[in-house]
Amino acid sequence: MIDKKFMGYQLKPSSLYLDRTRLQFFAKAIGEQDPVYLDLAAAKAAGYPDLPAPPTFMFAAELDSGANDQLLKDLDIPLTKLLHGEQSFRYFKPVCAGETVNVQSTITDIYEKKGGKLEFVVKDSRVTNQKAELVAEMRTVLVVRH
Repeated sequence: MIDKKFMGYQLKPSSLYLDRTRLQFFAKAIGEQDPVYLDLAAAKAAGYPDLPAPPTFMFAAELDSGANDQLLKDLDIPLTKLLHGEQSFRYFKPVCAGETVNVQSTITDIYEKKGGKLEFVVKDSRVTNQKAELVAEMRTVLVVRH
């Protein structure tokens, strides 16, 4: 069972520089067809200074930094028992290639269902840019099967 002492636990902060090539690669990988995410001229014509990050790209910052891996280790959650239950995003400001995003995540809830056969870990994240402006909030719900 996941110890409820981890409610309030903060993951190590994660930072990610938004590289244009990586943003294009990600957009293609998710099947994005809007040229604003793939073509610099289209992005600039739409009013962006550079290619904007595709909507779900913010999730990559903690994946790259290893913060999520450390979370699973600290909470003693085996990957074989893990399901990705939910992911939601709220956007406040676009971020574009050439910028840096910073993610700070906190475990805000831990609960169980089905008599403990399923445990849920809720992680809320704030994403800021290099100017410390809030650009997005994310919520992740991890499900652990027992």
